Amino acid sequence: MAKKFTASSEVLRPDSKFNSKLVSKFINCMMWGGKKSAAQNAFYDAMEIAVEKIKDVPPLEIFETAINNVKPTLEVRSKRVGGASYQVPMQVNPKRQQSLAFRWILASARGKKGKPMAQRLASELVDAYNRTGGAMTMRENVHRMAEANKAFAHFAW
Repeated sequence: MAKKFTASSEVLRPDSKFNSKLVSKFINCMMWGGKKSAAQNAFYDAMEIAVEKIKDVPPLEIFETAINNVKPTLEVRSKRVGGASYQVPMQVNPKRQQSLAFRWILASARGKKGKPMAQRLASELVDAYNRTGGAMTMRENVHRMAEANKAFAHFAW
């Protein structure tokens, strides 16, 4: 019997330099227009720049720590009750935490203009590693919103 092909059966291969699936996934998120080699070059250059800025720390550790620092634990979701919409704080599942962290780091890096992508990404990863920067600001804003709407937590589904 022939095996059916499904998108979930595709295996994500670890990247060639760091042998990490997390890096591979980040590079895929970073890629625009199918230009994976450009995304890889920008990422690896960014990691070299980040290592120069943060001494005595391996590049993979810098990257993983930056991602873990940016991951949100709470977020607000809209819930309609009666005719009113409430912003209800909820836990964020791990897959969504990772995708939000990737999205915020890339958005913050892309928002900085005037430098090559490798330098912008490196500065954002170093900032995230040090718990500062645009992506961390976004995380803090999401947590602040969840904290402010704690009164509506009983509407969580």
